[in-house]
Amino acid sequence: MPISIHLFLFALVACLPATAADPPAKKASHAIATVESSLKSAGGQIRQFALDGDTNTFFASEKNPGKDDYFTLKFDQPVDIKQIDLWTGRPNGDDFLGSGVLEVSSDGKTFKENATLSWRATRAGVETLVFEKGKLPPKVQAVRIKPGEQEHPLVIREIKIDSEPPVAVFKYPIEIALDVSDAPEMKEWGEKVVRICEGAYPMINEELKSDGFKPATQITMTLKKDYRGVAATGGTRITGSAKFFQDHPDDVGAMVHETVHVVQRYRTRNNPGWLVEGIADYVRFFKFEPGKIGRINPDRVKYNGSYRVTAAFLNYATEKYDKDLVKKLNKAMRDGEYKEELWKDFTKKTVQELDEEWRASLKK
Repeated sequence: MPISIHLFLFALVACLPATAADPPAKKASHAIATVESSLKSAGGQIRQFALDGDTNTFFASEKNPGKDDYFTLKFDQPVDIKQIDLWTGRPNGDDFLGSGVLEVSSDGKTFKENATLSWRATRAGVETLVFEKGKLPPKVQAVRIKPGEQEHPLVIREIKIDSEPPVAVFKYPIEIALDVSDAPEMKEWGEKVVRICEGAYPMINEELKSDGFKPATQITMTLKKDYRGVAATGGTRITGSAKFFQDHPDDVGAMVHETVHVVQRYRTRNNPGWLVEGIADYVRFFKFEPGKIGRINPDRVKYNGSYRVTAAFLNYATEKYDKDLVKKLNKAMRDGEYKEELWKDFTKKTVQELDEEWRASLKK
């Protein structure tokens, strides 16, 4: 049966009156979490399943945890936590967590034990046996579960956090596995990029969502020394050039572009390559890193120039004619139903007419 542990965490927050000279800072509507664990995920049971709002999915570790292993949620801004609900164990009741420690951090780096978790299952649910109140800092940047040594994998079905601001659940759970076995010197860079691409994944899926489409929950990102080019994607596997990214460490957007290809997931080969790459660069340059597309010479470009050129063309047509144009074109390509006539269906103009308008606008 579902195992639910309720941890009631209370914090006193000093409230200072706002003045005209010192207006209150505007807070983001939700805090965004990242998930870290010393334990490798087992068989598709990824970390983000522990915070996706669905108790039918769960994180499971590949190996049994040891005394130093952990599962951590870090927030992009401090939160005031009122309550944490923790469900552990598989849906059939196996592998629930019988003991452990909850740690909290006010800076995301230094952790302090806040509660000792110990409970026993009953027919009515789960009874918490040990919990220390009143030691939670007023602002929490991270929480960490340390299960200690267990004779079974760590299984976390769901973590629900009642806080201000609320912590967003992962609407599009994803875990990107990094392979730098061929270029171990790229490990630090690769881990940073993996977190960035995981963070961009919800945005990418929102930009390219269509009814009935279920995005991948696992991606493998590999950096290879002998890879020629920048990066390429096949299915859910991204391969990048270790040399290129050593020379261009700030070009993180290139890997976001490849992550877009994973989400596109076009099943047919009939889609025009210029539009496939143009949509990926549209998401990159107009949603992930706006303002970095650079200058485009209207005398030397055409709508089907691919990559950033087509991206700029798509942005023009989207802003002027149909805010959902990219979603519609993407769906058509996903369904294997793309044809040039769709441009006129969506915008009332042919793609050639749109191209002339766009290039003329660049000259103004």
